Amino acid sequence: MATMEQIKELRERTGAGILDCKKALGEVGDDVQAAIDWLRAKGIASAAKKAGRAAAEGLVESYIHAGGKIGVMVEINCETDFVALNEGFRSLARDLAMHIAAAAPEYVRRDEVPAEAFEHEKKVQVEKTMAEGKPQAIAEKIVIGRMSKWYEDVCLLDQKWFKDDSKTVDQVVKEASSTIGENVQVRRFSRFVMGEGLVRRSDDFAAEVARAVGG
Repeated sequence: MATMEQIKELRERTGAGILDCKKALGEVGDDVQAAIDWLRAKGIASAAKKAGRAAAEGLVESYIHAGGKIGVMVEINCETDFVALNEGFRSLARDLAMHIAAAAPEYVRRDEVPAEAFEHEKKVQVEKTMAEGKPQAIAEKIVIGRMSKWYEDVCLLDQKWFKDDSKTVDQVVKEASSTIGENVQVRRFSRFVMGEGLVRRSDDFAAEVARAVGG
């Protein structure tokens, strides 16, 4: 199993996220250099290096599903207006809107999850695990795993990609960033369901949409 030192070194050398580094090390037997090659082959390392660059251009894509019953608006950013007009970039935006319609995430990324929402879910999972009669040491590990699964349910970037569940949305975005050659970021989204009002939103996007249409 990879050590924290190996994960830290890999992060520093590639700029990739912790989960990507951990997975890479696991795939290559905890060899840091081989893990760097693995990340580069997946397009993750080069995409991570671009992540620090400003992504101030982009577009807002919309998608209507089920005969007008579900609607999605998503903002995806890049570095230049030239890329914003690129068909590959626009295709990614359309696919993301479709994914959001199908998977109904609540947030873009983990750091958007309110502390109170996290603590509430953790309390529920602790109580559930203890009720199953698990020993304390095992229960703590089970709760960690269940919270990770919860993130996969509510955070867009942690979700399995609707076109290929061997990848996460985050991996798909990073691969697109590597292919396009610019920092690509999912900024925010809103998801509407007929008769239920706004059921999913990311930051204040929904309020801006409402103001724009005079709602």
